[in-house]
Amino acid sequence: MTTRRRTRPSADEFPSFYANYVAQVPDGDVVETLIGSAEIAAALLHNVSDDIASRAYAEKKWTLKEVLLHCADAERIFAYRALRLARGDETPLPGWDETAYAPHSGANSRALDSIVDEFESVRESTITLFLGLPEEAWSRAGMANGRPVTVRAIAWITAGHLLHHLKVIEERYLGDR
Repeated sequence: MTTRRRTRPSADEFPSFYANYVAQVPDGDVVETLIGSAEIAAALLHNVSDDIASRAYAEKKWTLKEVLLHCADAERIFAYRALRLARGDETPLPGWDETAYAPHSGANSRALDSIVDEFESVRESTITLFLGLPEEAWSRAGMANGRPVTVRAIAWITAGHLLHHLKVIEERYLGDR
C-alpha cells in the first residue's frame, strides 16, 4: 500500500465544491474505503423493490435508480480523469453536466438489480485502476473543468461521492421502509 493512498488530499489539490465529498472519507487507505463502500451499497440495495427504487422522494428529484446510475456515471468520469492525469496527460479535461445525464439514462426502465450490477462493475474497475497506479502517479496534477486537481484527490472525491449518496439513499429513499 502506498503512503499516498493513506494521505488525505490538501485543500489545494481539488476544487472547493468537492470538499464535502473528501471530508466524508474516513482516515486511512482510500482504496479500502472504495472497496468497503461498494460492499455497503450492495448490501443496502440488495432487497429494495423496483417499485421503491423507481420513486423520487420529492418532486423534481431523481429516483433511487437514477441516483445509483448517476453514481456509476460520475465514477466513470472521475476514473477517466484519474487515468489521464496518472499517465501524464496534460490536456485540460472538460467538465460535465450531471443534470443532463439522468433524463437520458433510461434508469427507470431497468431493473434495480441490473443497475446495482453495473455500479459494482464500474467500482471494481475503479479499484483496479487505483490499485495499479505507481506511487508517483498519485501526486500528478492537471486541470479538470478549469480547476486544478490531483490523482489522489480524485480517488478521495470518488470515494466521498458514493458515501454522500449512500447517506441520501438511506435517509430519503429508504428511511421509511
